[in-house]
Amino acid sequence: MIKAVVGANWGDEGKGKITDMLGKEADIIVRFQGGANAGHTIINDYGKFALHTLPSGVFYDHTTSVIGNGVALNIPVLFKEIQSIVDRGVPMPAIKVSDRAQMVMSYHVLFDQYEEERLGGKSFGSTKSGIAPFYSDKYAKIGFQVSELFGEEEELRDKVARVCETKNVMLEHLYHKPLLDPEKIFEELMSYREMVAPYACDVSSFLWNAWKEGKEILLEGQLGTLKDPDHGIYPMVTSSSTLAAYGAIGAGVPPYAIEKVITVCKAYSSAVGAGAFVSEIFGEEADELRRRGGDGGEFGATTGRPRRMGWFDCVASKYGCRLQGTTDVAFTVLDVLGYLDEIPVCVGYDIDGQVTTEFPVTHLLEKAKPVLKVLPGWKCDIRGIKNYEELPENCRKYIEFVEEQIGFPITMVSNGPGRNDIIYRNK
Repeated sequence: MIKAVVGANWGDEGKGKITDMLGKEADIIVRFQGGANAGHTIINDYGKFALHTLPSGVFYDHTTSVIGNGVALNIPVLFKEIQSIVDRGVPMPAIKVSDRAQMVMSYHVLFDQYEEERLGGKSFGSTKSGIAPFYSDKYAKIGFQVSELFGEEEELRDKVARVCETKNVMLEHLYHKPLLDPEKIFEELMSYREMVAPYACDVSSFLWNAWKEGKEILLEGQLGTLKDPDHGIYPMVTSSSTLAAYGAIGAGVPPYAIEKVITVCKAYSSAVGAGAFVSEIFGEEADELRRRGGDGGEFGATTGRPRRMGWFDCVASKYGCRLQGTTDVAFTVLDVLGYLDEIPVCVGYDIDGQVTTEFPVTHLLEKAKPVLKVLPGWKCDIRGIKNYEELPENCRKYIEFVEEQIGFPITMVSNGPGRNDIIYRNK
């Protein structure tokens, strides 16, 4: 069976924990989109980790970790990450890298930095990891695929020269920065060839055969629905599709093979980066939630930036789950809310005096004000509880209220940061 683990909102929902948890029963875990621009925080028997490219199931010795063709592959970052977990006692993982994946080049990172600098106060809040320039080049057909590293060197040299010619026009006339040296770019590619050679393969064929054999395959998404370039808060989005449907493309599997879509929702809202965020809170109220949230506070796993905080948004989450094709909702960080006497929930958007429960396009979203319903808190620590019926009544009412509002079944409730802090709920 193939399952996808994806996010309903802005990212940072806790997908890493859920993937790590489900990895116990999986044979293969696949990253199918995005790059090293966002992180998944994992806490398990080996310690606490922030992964950026490796799939979150990499800590099991029975799994194969796959980098799909849809990933923005920064080869030095990937191999530094592998070394960092091995150095902390994690067994060397079995890894396969799609020979159709394309590579983030050093100049992609530079162009990302230069563009944010040029935009100044109108920047996109990029992590400056090279992701937008990478995907721009991919679709402009001037990117470099892993397979090209193993072709004719003269052909590769010619392509490098053509690409540098294009890039240097921008560097000279738009950014006023040093020009690219084609020979150095070619040497960069050759160093990547040496690193990736033992792992590069036809991932799509590997996954097809594994699926036919009945293997358990997890597709792990990065970020969430609202950062999707088509269906998210455009233009403050990422550069690859964050939807489970893209898993078929980014991993190279049949769409009908994805039988379960586990969509991860936080019990409150958080976001890194710019863009509309209707249920956002500020000041001491936000600081308190940020301090208590996540594991050790709500800060970006890649950037360390403080996350923007808000109450649970039923409008955004219903939309996010619908776009993902959700079969199961994993409801995370519920334990964090135990300090509150009352818990506001956003149940609608007021746009120019009209209340809607449908998620609108960006220019309307910018005008939306939250319609809040306040629920009673449960005022106790729920960590360690394993059975749903043992949760405090107000806690169960909160879960069931959210479930009714979003219209998708909450089958997993996370009540702590650890791998085993989970309550399964039969629906």
